[in-house]
Amino acid sequence: HYAISPTHDLLSLLQSTYAVSLLRECMKLRPSDPTVPLMAAKVCLGSLHWLEEAEHFAMMVIDLGEEAGEFLSKGYLALGLTYSLQGSDATLKSKQDELHRKALQTLERALQLAPGDPQIILYVSLQLALVRKISSAMEQLQEALKVCKDDVHALHLLALLFSAQKHYQHALDVVNMAITEYPENFNLMFTKVKLEQVLKGPEEALVTCRQMLQMWQTLHNFSQLGGLEKDGSYGEGPTMKKQSGMHLTLPDAHDADSGSRRASSIAASRLEEAMSELTMPSSILKQGPMKLWTTLEQIWLQAAELFMEQRHLKQAGFCIQEAAGLFPTSHSVLYMRGRLAETKGNLEEAEQLYKEALTVNPDGVRIMHSLGLVLNRLGHKSLAQKVLRDAVERQSTCHEAWQGLGEVLQAQGQSEAAVDCFLTALELEASSPVLPFSIIPREL
Repeated sequence: HYAISPTHDLLSLLQSTYAVSLLRECMKLRPSDPTVPLMAAKVCLGSLHWLEEAEHFAMMVIDLGEEAGEFLSKGYLALGLTYSLQGSDATLKSKQDELHRKALQTLERALQLAPGDPQIILYVSLQLALVRKISSAMEQLQEALKVCKDDVHALHLLALLFSAQKHYQHALDVVNMAITEYPENFNLMFTKVKLEQVLKGPEEALVTCRQMLQMWQTLHNFSQLGGLEKDGSYGEGPTMKKQSGMHLTLPDAHDADSGSRRASSIAASRLEEAMSELTMPSSILKQGPMKLWTTLEQIWLQAAELFMEQRHLKQAGFCIQEAAGLFPTSHSVLYMRGRLAETKGNLEEAEQLYKEALTVNPDGVRIMHSLGLVLNRLGHKSLAQKVLRDAVERQSTCHEAWQGLGEVLQAQGQSEAAVDCFLTALELEASSPVLPFSIIPREL
């Protein structure tokens, strides 16, 4: 994955690691200051994803008790977020359930200590959503929105909750409103694409994908020019000459030969450009180049999926190629190549690609689901059942996996077990958002 501009990301990780060591030293000097372990917990919950350490630092704040004063609630918030993230990472359903239960209890304790804190209310709401208590989540969130009506995460969660209730038009209205406030937020744009796909079909959603590519290009050119400041304005960075080699467009569905004859491979020029970034200062883009490149990969793959839905397989293949030009061995690229092979009816090739994707990302429930269905079609019934059982164990809220498991059990003549799976799938589908609630960042 690190073929592209590793410098920024490594630097920020090193800075975070160094920050934690410094904060540890500060704690020895100021053992009763709650802000120091809180800051350490914040860094650990961020890019480092050091959850055990985060838990340890959060407990330090909580152990101060009354002495922590107004920061006690934040200590419980940090601990609740840690349990929640551990719950999402756990591979066994029993462990996930236990951690999510502890997360909710801990976040509710934080809320008792600071009843009006919009950040805590937001995360109580998100935690309720993660365990599919949709109406309770909605009630909490409306409290948070009274206090901070234009918080990006609160608006995004509101849209996802509406989509879980199947109020897709409401959800889209909220997303569009949020995008007016935060025009450069790709997370919101990906949710918009999914909502348009459901409401209006792939054609409309592709229009948004095209806009996302243009927006990506603009941001990328800014980063070449010296980057964006926190508020999205121009930085004081070095002025770089604007690279002309890069012009990103989706292929046109109506032009049979689109994209194939274009001069100079975009992927090649993009990689050259990425390599030139290695010599640029690391402060260039606040998200870091890596985040920018993985976003571009996601845009291409999202477009590929929409083209496949339209049966425009040539255009889908082109988009997957573009993504592969960035990260040839990423599990998302391998997975979409599998989807394309399956759509073309090449089941053995699809099976092989899904297996490769699963090697790269053993926890990928979407990959397990697709692999299970292909194995079933190829007649490998018991293996298909095993893979799909793994999928529902790993993520028990995935209705597609339950549906797939039901189909495999039915094919094996186990109709009673199959019916249970179908009912579970139906019940989960009824509360399923267009994108997982876990896309809302859990951070201090």
